[in-house]
Amino acid sequence: MNLYLLFLVMATLTVLSPGPGVVMTLTNALRYGLKGTFGGILGIAIGALIIAAISATSLGVLLATSATIFTILKFAGALYLLYLGIKLWKAPPLNLEGQHLHKASFSKRFLEGLSLQLTNPKAIFFFLSIFPQFINQNEINYVMQFSILVLTYSSLVVIIHCLYAFFARKARTWLTSQRGGKIINKGASMTFLFFGFSLATAKQ
Repeated sequence: MNLYLLFLVMATLTVLSPGPGVVMTLTNALRYGLKGTFGGILGIAIGALIIAAISATSLGVLLATSATIFTILKFAGALYLLYLGIKLWKAPPLNLEGQHLHKASFSKRFLEGLSLQLTNPKAIFFFLSIFPQFINQNEINYVMQFSILVLTYSSLVVIIHCLYAFFARKARTWLTSQRGGKIINKGASMTFLFFGFSLATAKQ
């Protein structure tokens, strides 16, 4: 745990960097308001906990060493991200006129956030390749090390995504205009497509 500060910096930059989860949070903030983002954000945070738990088990070792399982995982995630990218590219600009905010189903947003995080290449590669390097396997308090680092990452997800949602609401007028809406849709779509292609072409 001597490298905790370095882990904190790397985790912050990883969560802060634009990715599928950030795109979802921004979209939910504009469509459903700040409260409507909490389900998705929590789903993303729980998804990170699950990926971290997998990376700490023998399944994590299997995923890291089995070419077949790695290939299945990456293509499943890539197809999902490409689907989201194409769907968003075709979507019209957000039109919130006359819509009621805060009506988003918490459970639906939670499942969307969870499924997105479980196929998020950024999170997967972080926990399968970077995360283990910050845990000292020789120390007896392995569980404590693991718990502190995972809870740190999940807390950063909640804090940073809430900030994204807050600032998205502040810029709602521009983001929901015809011009701003097109820019956001195309930019978000390209983000999904980029991560989808990156995951599909990633090597073990």
